Amino acid sequence: MTDKTDKKDVALVLSSGGARGLAHIGAIEELESQGYRISSIAGCSMGALVGGVYAAGKLDEFREWMKTITRTKMLKLQDFSLSLNHLVKGNRIIEAIMEFVPDVAIEDLPIPYCAVATDLRAGKEVVFCEGSLFDAIRASISLPSFYEPVQRDGMVLIDGGVLNPIPLNRVKRHAGDILVGVDVSGYDYKTQWEEMYSFTEWQKKDKSLKAKIIDKLIPDNIEFNYFSVLSRTSSMMIRQNSILMTKLINPDMLIDIQMNRYGTFDFDKSEKIIALGHQNTSQAISKYESATKQV
Repeated sequence: MTDKTDKKDVALVLSSGGARGLAHIGAIEELESQGYRISSIAGCSMGALVGGVYAAGKLDEFREWMKTITRTKMLKLQDFSLSLNHLVKGNRIIEAIMEFVPDVAIEDLPIPYCAVATDLRAGKEVVFCEGSLFDAIRASISLPSFYEPVQRDGMVLIDGGVLNPIPLNRVKRHAGDILVGVDVSGYDYKTQWEEMYSFTEWQKKDKSLKAKIIDKLIPDNIEFNYFSVLSRTSSMMIRQNSILMTKLINPDMLIDIQMNRYGTFDFDKSEKIIALGHQNTSQAISKYESATKQV
């Protein structure tokens, strides 16, 4: 009987997750280092970006570029807008990436690729399997209220994570491949809340100049401000949608990477987040191979 671990072709699905999605880089590198071949890829939001860059053969260049990102540089890449429906236009960062990852037609990529977005007007999922790679990525990463929605063919396109944060049902399958999902949408909410509580208690007690400055910048009731409440609510909904999708379409290997220390905009911590991708993927591969050898 053929050992199931001989199946090395991977249909890879990468979830949304902002900067946490940099862990997808580590996941891809770890899969390849252990002999797995990515034969198709689908992604949502940051997963669409990393997956698209990988499909275009430029993942190494993207990782090196991410090493140069500081909070100051990230701010310079944000083309802020005075619009009522978004804070950032979102074109400047795409243009920066296109300097070392030229745009290409999705259908001309060496492996099948698709990206998922959401049509805000119709309330429906939109799947990009052809056309401009960066048009698809730009639509998929349109974080609601942060990046400007993409207007296209009568649609108003926003982040695909709103409806399908880990599009396991959209990746192209090949005979004999294994379905691998990488989900970075999870948080340990209890630990996060406890850390925030400890921080605010420190603010109340510390009378130093540093504490006073921080108190001016970050009020002690930050966990209840409108941004943090909306962000946490959105994150919880996306996480539940991810869990439901993995139950509906059970992948052969699920790499579930939950992060307590890194958030949506921690792009300046790329190497630490990528390392988590390596670590969690290695553990998931060991678990998968151990289980399949027994079948």
